[in-house]
Amino acid sequence: MPTFTAPDGTTLAYRVVGGGTPLVCLPGGPMRDSAYLGDLGGLGAYRTLVVLDNRGTGRSAVPADVSSYRCDRLVDDVEALRRHLDLDRLDLLGHSAGANVALQYVTRHPEQVGRLALVTPSTRAVGLAATAPLRAEVTRVRAGEGWFPAAMEALDSMVAGGAPGDAWQAIAPFFYGRWDAAAQAHQAAEPGQRNQEAARVFGADGAFDPAAVRAALATHRGPVLLLAGEVDLGAPPGLVAQLGQLMPEAELVVQPGAGHYPWLDDAEQFTETLAAFLS
Repeated sequence: MPTFTAPDGTTLAYRVVGGGTPLVCLPGGPMRDSAYLGDLGGLGAYRTLVVLDNRGTGRSAVPADVSSYRCDRLVDDVEALRRHLDLDRLDLLGHSAGANVALQYVTRHPEQVGRLALVTPSTRAVGLAATAPLRAEVTRVRAGEGWFPAAMEALDSMVAGGAPGDAWQAIAPFFYGRWDAAAQAHQAAEPGQRNQEAARVFGADGAFDPAAVRAALATHRGPVLLLAGEVDLGAPPGLVAQLGQLMPEAELVVQPGAGHYPWLDDAEQFTETLAAFLS
């Protein structure tokens, strides 16, 4: 894997997939090995995917200063990658928690951003959170599935603050459009791919400045795609729509039947949507 050096001297790695104009891809988790993104359903057929391993994940080095795992500080790594690639402007894709890094990059480096694609995005950077009604919109349509009763019980316990230790495992099906063997294998790999220490620091005090990000987005005129999964508990379509209202040029697409990882649920639909936007 190719590498570059962050401003603090940390060696960071990235994968290159496909061909064409570069698309820098920021993984979520937060702080999960970018391997979970795979090739984004074959998106490399349309663009050269430059898939970053955040510091302390994948093949990137662990930093000397663990406070540099904070979301706002990861923006410096993205800018260092832009310079390393010798690009005047970046086309950016942020998935889940990676969308928070992308949004803060737009805030600090608006002139360096071309097209911005946010896939099932986390909205912490703008101070939005999923409400009970928004969660209900995506959970009630799954009621006929065999795993639903146990998952719903675990989710209710989590919301009430008394969830058992295995609650996250129990609610995992809510993040996939189909709870099949492929989804289960993808989910089973997650614990070994996440840097738990880094994940705790990612959202530490000072990591987010929603007022500043909202102000920047209100004046951002670059093309933006927001892709939501119709049944995604992590980023319900109604929440993603609220994010879109903060950006004058944002286009919202809800992928039918998709969860938090829409390239797994329908790779063809996912790549067609992204390719059309990125063309």
